[in-house]
Amino acid sequence: MRSNQIVLFVAAMLAVFSSCQDDFLEKEPKSQITPEKYLDDESQLAAYTINLYNVFPVMENYGRDSDTDTEADRGYDNRYVPGQWLVPDRGGDWDFGNIYQCNYFMGKVIPKWKKNEITGNPSNVDHYIGEMYFLRAYIYFQKLVALGDFPILKFNPDMDIDQLTALSQRNPRNEVARFIISDLDSATTLMHDFSPDGKGNRLSKQVALLMKSRVALYEGTWEKYFKGTPFVPNGPGWPGLQKDYNKNYQFPSGSIDGEIDYFLTQAMNSSKAAADHILLTPNTQKVEVPGQSYLDFAKACDSNPYLGMFSKIDLSPYNEVLLWRAFDVGLGVGNSYAIGVQSGGDGYTRGFVDNCLMANGLPIYAPGSGYAGDDYLADVRTKRDMRLNLWLAEPGQINILYPSALNTHGTDVAIVPDIMNLLGNHDQPTGYHHTKGNNYDGVNYGQHTGSSMGSIAFRGVEAYLNYIEASYEKNGSIDGTASSYWKQIRERAGVDSDFNKTIAATDMSMEAKNDWGAYSEGSLIDATLYNIRRERRVEMLGEGFRLNDLKRWRAMDQMISTPYQIEGFKLWGPMKDWYNPAKLTYGIGDKSTVSDPAISSYLRVNQKNPTTLAYNGYRWTMAHYLSPIAMQHFLITSPNGDASGSPIYQNPNWPTTANSGPTN
Repeated sequence: MRSNQIVLFVAAMLAVFSSCQDDFLEKEPKSQITPEKYLDDESQLAAYTINLYNVFPVMENYGRDSDTDTEADRGYDNRYVPGQWLVPDRGGDWDFGNIYQCNYFMGKVIPKWKKNEITGNPSNVDHYIGEMYFLRAYIYFQKLVALGDFPILKFNPDMDIDQLTALSQRNPRNEVARFIISDLDSATTLMHDFSPDGKGNRLSKQVALLMKSRVALYEGTWEKYFKGTPFVPNGPGWPGLQKDYNKNYQFPSGSIDGEIDYFLTQAMNSSKAAADHILLTPNTQKVEVPGQSYLDFAKACDSNPYLGMFSKIDLSPYNEVLLWRAFDVGLGVGNSYAIGVQSGGDGYTRGFVDNCLMANGLPIYAPGSGYAGDDYLADVRTKRDMRLNLWLAEPGQINILYPSALNTHGTDVAIVPDIMNLLGNHDQPTGYHHTKGNNYDGVNYGQHTGSSMGSIAFRGVEAYLNYIEASYEKNGSIDGTASSYWKQIRERAGVDSDFNKTIAATDMSMEAKNDWGAYSEGSLIDATLYNIRRERRVEMLGEGFRLNDLKRWRAMDQMISTPYQIEGFKLWGPMKDWYNPAKLTYGIGDKSTVSDPAISSYLRVNQKNPTTLAYNGYRWTMAHYLSPIAMQHFLITSPNGDASGSPIYQNPNWPTTANSGPTN
């Protein structure tokens, strides 16, 4: 039995060095060298670290906020149907493959580095070691977000079951966050100020500072809003107390409040250090308009750098883009980035669209806002936050996803939102079709090769947003630095820079209809903090931040008792005339194509077929703030093959039984 445990455990922890993954950027060919002579030279360090860049997400269509209150697709995520998300039998987020790769590098390189045994430019050698510190931190942050408490491994263990079992002990989440920050401090010290390739295709000190602010803000706000629950160390019911090794845990700062203050302070300091070296890309307010030709749109992209920053092939001219991925279909390296934007698959929710401010800084419901209504998509865009104007499609705009347009310059095609694929074109399930990241030059596309669009990995405006939020969460006020950052973001967005005007006009009972971020711990937050969150939601739209933000804010408790319906555009108004009435069917079960107008004038994505589990709205349960750990990992670390004997403990409210839902 013990030998089987060793085999299983090693397989679970050390699934590494897979050669089937695509590289993040350019990758040098593997050298024909023996392992003992590997990682002796600067170029080898560079090649090894860049092979791990595949941990960074690729912006396939700026739809990475789907399955939240901001974007939706035709289906639903089981996290919003309590009882459907189950403890897996094996696999999951409890994985050490990438961590093993990082520690292998550290174990081989650091001793040689300290003895000056690595050939090449010493500054570059330092930089690539710094990259590995960053990569390990980034991977550990993924574990922190998914699982919370997690083992901290600074070296690769021997293949000994007792040692491996002991190393499965979970460190409290704040200790994991401190470890991540320590690695990022090392990365900041060792890496170059800016990307060494001069293009932004490699990591830099500025990215490390930005990442540090992201980690610290995440942990600081998580601990603030989950304080007094099993989701923080030493909270009542914290499952870590079940194990002797965590039973007498003491916070490094002396208390949970001390930890919160530590992380928010770190977030403020590192975000300011990054932001002060970042110039926001200007927005000239040039937008795509209906009936515009490809050449006219190309001119708009060239004359509006903010629009071009999300639409160009080469992102190196943009100071705000700290790290990006390059593609070239001519070299056989393409992506589905802009093709995904134009084809749909998901779309903005009514909640997000209504959440965007007017250009005068007022919410749409405020007296004197000038809101034109939502009978037509053109009305929705009128006099609004320029970011909504840029990223929301309306009929008459360009689309190249037709065989005649591929590999040629784009053609004018009237876009009518193809809700539920009624028109046989491309699925735009909410009617609010996103265009962030669109590029209309068909020369950059192939029907089977994808596109050459650059993909942003880290964008500097996040540092501005992180400082604004961290400083307010820590001090309860907007200081001069936060005020300056906020005004710069709003000015670029074409919104009145007076954020106090917006705060004064904000009605939290109205915002609660549109935005889960209006809540923390099941209660409405104050208007200032809410507008900080609103700014983040709109500026980082589709870039993959939304779900993690909602989790750290504890912004879904209210759905435990009150379901939330995802709605799209106002189908049951004048826009219904865009469609063949015979195809707008409802009230006939699984043959229904749209939701019943008697329920709402707005298209309800999940409320067509009563057998749909999310028919009555999204629900929540506390367990879903963290992922469950698969049963496999308990059993292979238990001397008696029983989960209770494992040093691992399950996350709050999840059982140690495979294929079972949360206990509450």
